[in-house]
Amino acid sequence: MSPSVPHSGKLAAIHSPADLRRLTTPEVVELADEIRDFIVASVAKTGGHLGSNLGAVELTLALHRVFESPRDAILWDTGHQAYIHKMVTGRTDLFDTLRQEDGLSGYPSRAESPHDFIENSHASTVLSYAYGMAVAREHNRDDGLVVAVLGDGSMTGGMAYEAINNLGASKRKVIIVLNDNGRSYAPTVSLLSKGLTKIRLNPVYMERQHRFETWVKRLPMFGGAAERAVRSAKAAIREMWEPPAFFEALGVRYTGPIDGHDIEALEAAFRNAKKLNGPIVVHVHTNKGQGYQPALDDDEKNMHDASPFDLVEGPPPSAITGYTEAFSDALIKAAEHNKAIRAITAAMPGPTGLIPFQERFPDQFIDVGIAEQHAITAAAGMAMGGLRPVVAIYSTFINRAWDNVVYDVALHKLPVVICLDRAGITGDNGASHHGVYDLALMIKVPGMTVLAPSSVQELALMLHDALEITTGPVCIRWPNGTARQINEHELGSGLNARQWRTGRDVAILAVGKLLGPCLEAANTLAQQGIEATVWDVRCASHLDPSMLADAATHGLVLTAEDGIADGGVGMAIREHLVTLGASSKVSIAGLPTEFIAHATPRSIHHRYRLDAAGLVARVVESLIPV
Repeated sequence: MSPSVPHSGKLAAIHSPADLRRLTTPEVVELADEIRDFIVASVAKTGGHLGSNLGAVELTLALHRVFESPRDAILWDTGHQAYIHKMVTGRTDLFDTLRQEDGLSGYPSRAESPHDFIENSHASTVLSYAYGMAVAREHNRDDGLVVAVLGDGSMTGGMAYEAINNLGASKRKVIIVLNDNGRSYAPTVSLLSKGLTKIRLNPVYMERQHRFETWVKRLPMFGGAAERAVRSAKAAIREMWEPPAFFEALGVRYTGPIDGHDIEALEAAFRNAKKLNGPIVVHVHTNKGQGYQPALDDDEKNMHDASPFDLVEGPPPSAITGYTEAFSDALIKAAEHNKAIRAITAAMPGPTGLIPFQERFPDQFIDVGIAEQHAITAAAGMAMGGLRPVVAIYSTFINRAWDNVVYDVALHKLPVVICLDRAGITGDNGASHHGVYDLALMIKVPGMTVLAPSSVQELALMLHDALEITTGPVCIRWPNGTARQINEHELGSGLNARQWRTGRDVAILAVGKLLGPCLEAANTLAQQGIEATVWDVRCASHLDPSMLADAATHGLVLTAEDGIADGGVGMAIREHLVTLGASSKVSIAGLPTEFIAHATPRSIHHRYRLDAAGLVARVVESLIPV
């Protein structure tokens, strides 16, 4: 396969990490420049994570020159900074297929390479993987090292701290590379002295210090008193030269910060870290977007996830559109009249549309970092105090906070509004980012009202009702991409289902985004002499009795939802119809319970017959006598 962007020079000769180790330091510096040019040109064509990868070039090259992947496991958290890792492990020629259907994944992929150990696109998990792998390697007497690379705010997630605590207590050897690009990182490690770092990282110094401490302990005239004196002296030096030693208090050695764009400094730090026993954090400073001015100038995202763009002009400024824009506007409008509203996000104010809210109401905006569980339970506490919290996160990330939704919010019947962006099939980010579980999960939560808007106008109305009418927890979920628009006179009121057309042969009950394809399918069916009733379900948790009663009068009922069919809304509708004694045949159109690879939403919906053509085919097949 021909590459998306021609590459020559040093890059053309890199097919494996072993090729890197044959280069001199000046040659590696030259290679880093070539890689940046290639990444920018490639992502300009396909789209992808730009800023994070531009910042990790020298870091990745140094890692692969010092460590021996795949014998040494290099783990990435999150995986969107692993493009250079993919390139130096033999996949440069596949970058024209990046995030394309059947092409190169935007994250590490076990199916692509033995150098990819975890398919990790959700943050703050890598240290737990690393701990587990270290345990397994110890059991198997495998002397390969485990290296965990964290970046982009992963240290704001609680799971990372749980794993660090476990690593420190167990003393298992894991080399933790904290890729600090200034976006979000632990404040306790940001001001450490470079001079002291050089001493403490040096294994010769560490060995001499160990010998000295052992000798002091054996002195008969001093004993414990001398040992305490040495310990106190070391503590005094730490307090003089650095802030409270967070990592070392947990039993994890710390060194840094290291210039993340200095190849020689990085390689020296990694070589020394290899020689030390136990877990160690190597704190590395990098610049997200390094080497490409448009990315450096993008203060909000640093071209975090860019669409295809012009190389000269650079990616256009990120802008919220569609349902997300409607949510942003509606929430600002609500907050103008309700000072009790608090908008909460988990490190994603831009993608969830909350930056305009933050600018307008800074005192009513809260970013908790990559901490979805904390966001939900904190919202519960706010609601207990009389505030009206609105939590805006991606659908895929609500899976992390399931326990908190059920037992911290719903159990207490608290008026927390949970807004799930990117619900349903999301496309090129693949299996870990599709929002296909929220419907099946949320409709099972006692007392939860689950709303699925089918247009931007519906979303605004539902947010208003969630804040002004409902008394318990509410979940509103919407997709990304093009948003359906309706006229004001088509917008009803309340949370009941809405009937869009009538027909004698089949009742089609559509959830959210799929109303559009269902209406299109109904028009096609009418041309074939099959008349369809079409309902917009709107409230997926408390199904409208009038909609169910009408559906029960039809011989065939087709339900359609952009989520897993197993345990979803369609199954709930079928159970209600059985309870009503209806003899209707029910066909459930939804997604399978399996991991769905990256492709465009249009392609995936077509594959699973959730587009208009597929829905027509389902109806026709169901009406054919057996």
